[in-house]
Amino acid sequence: MLFSTTLHTLRQYRTAYLPNDLTAALSVFLAGLPLCLGIALASGAPLFGGLVAGIIGGIIVGFLSGSEISVSGPAAGLAVIVAESISSLGSYEVFLVAVILAGIMQVVMGFLKAGRLSSFFPDSVIKGMLVGIGLVIVLKQIPHALGRDSDYEGEFEFSQLADHENTFTEIYQALLTASPGAMIISLVSIGILVVWDRLAGQGRKLFRLLPAAVLMVLIGVSLNQFFRYYLPDFYLGDSNEHMVRLPVLSAQKGWSSILDFPDFSILTDLRVYGIAATIALVASLETLINLEASDRLDPLNRVSSPSQELVAQGIGNILSGLAGGLPVTSVVVRTSTNVFSGSRSRLSTILQGGLLLLAVLLAGSVLNHIPLACIAALLIVVGYKLAGPAVFSATFREGTSQFVPFIVTVLGIIFIDLLFGLLIGLAVGYLFVLYTNSQSPFRVIRDGHNVLVKFQKDVYFLSKPALKELLRSLKPGDSVLIDGRHAAFIDHDIYTLLTDYAKTAQRQGINYELREVTQRKKNAPTYAAV
Repeated sequence: MLFSTTLHTLRQYRTAYLPNDLTAALSVFLAGLPLCLGIALASGAPLFGGLVAGIIGGIIVGFLSGSEISVSGPAAGLAVIVAESISSLGSYEVFLVAVILAGIMQVVMGFLKAGRLSSFFPDSVIKGMLVGIGLVIVLKQIPHALGRDSDYEGEFEFSQLADHENTFTEIYQALLTASPGAMIISLVSIGILVVWDRLAGQGRKLFRLLPAAVLMVLIGVSLNQFFRYYLPDFYLGDSNEHMVRLPVLSAQKGWSSILDFPDFSILTDLRVYGIAATIALVASLETLINLEASDRLDPLNRVSSPSQELVAQGIGNILSGLAGGLPVTSVVVRTSTNVFSGSRSRLSTILQGGLLLLAVLLAGSVLNHIPLACIAALLIVVGYKLAGPAVFSATFREGTSQFVPFIVTVLGIIFIDLLFGLLIGLAVGYLFVLYTNSQSPFRVIRDGHNVLVKFQKDVYFLSKPALKELLRSLKPGDSVLIDGRHAAFIDHDIYTLLTDYAKTAQRQGINYELREVTQRKKNAPTYAAV
């Protein structure tokens, strides 16, 4: 069923999408390459573990995904869990077994239709996640744009493991030690991306066909080489500190010498199952929330299949664990880059995975000349598009019940990390949902002895105390109409209370009528009058 659905989607692919998907694939590849490496470093895992996860997340999960635009790969939100798990289990090879088991759990969850839980994520939290990630991207990339590259690409926590700074002290240190060369490269790169985007939006064919990200990288590399010969003080060098640093394959180092494989002897240790369950739950939560967010960003307004996505993620994690890769999830940064770069279908995701594979096989030495300042510029533009000021004002106008969970999610993501921000945002969001739903679902209009009780929405058990209080307040001689036409559902206890009150009303001399008060609106309306 999973494969047939995906093949049906691919058969409906339009060739008109190809230019957009190629452009998006190149942008996601350029942004994703240092992120895969950085997340591997932040996780305490081998560099190739991040690349393997990115390749499988692109090609395999991209093909099987329940979404046309979601991009999967190693996730920053799992970095701390991965690092602690490797330490707890004693080796990376043993940890890979937990990744495989987590994938099996996700496949089972998908077949059990657990993806339906994504419908219960409040809209305000989804918007808060997108804005929070957008702001974190900008804040975390400012130091790289200024030439301070001591922190890993892809580490989005507030407190940084790499250099023991935090998001804001890192920016301060970057301002003190700003590199003129990096500043020029990043500013020129941002200018290219912004201008190119505007000209492409005006319908100019050249600017729509030629990917801005590729031009940006070519100019960035050229500027750095220009500095090398003519402005040595501005030159960033070719060191690990300032450049993309992709491990290079050689004749002496084949795949078997650089990849890690799982050690299944750990299967008798119960700890691995607990870690696997943690990875499965956290990865699934991030995936489902990101899937909701990607549907919001999708320019073609398609609706993803969350249960199919869980199966795809599970298969991806099984294969990633077998090949020595990190856990795979649907990730916000690469998905956002994909959308804002013009993606129209899953082909862009699959292609960027293929580009990662080609980079590992053929182009490592070439790509290692790309300054991180170029990548920072690309991500800053993506972050700004996610967190534009208009989102704040629009959410504020929607009222307290929407703005408070939204801003709590944003602040949690900025000042702690993505996972904490989502959890605290969900908690606050659900509190507001409960509060809103607990508000009275009915209106009472009294004109002398005429009383109209109008149900304005579905009536649940929680409304029983207020309804009992209303019935007690009725007086002899009142003429009461309970109008249930606008309630598609009436709780059994509420229905029983209203119908049983008919006898009480008769004894007290109250004219009492129920209009379309039924437990199932599909049935013929029920009338009771006394």
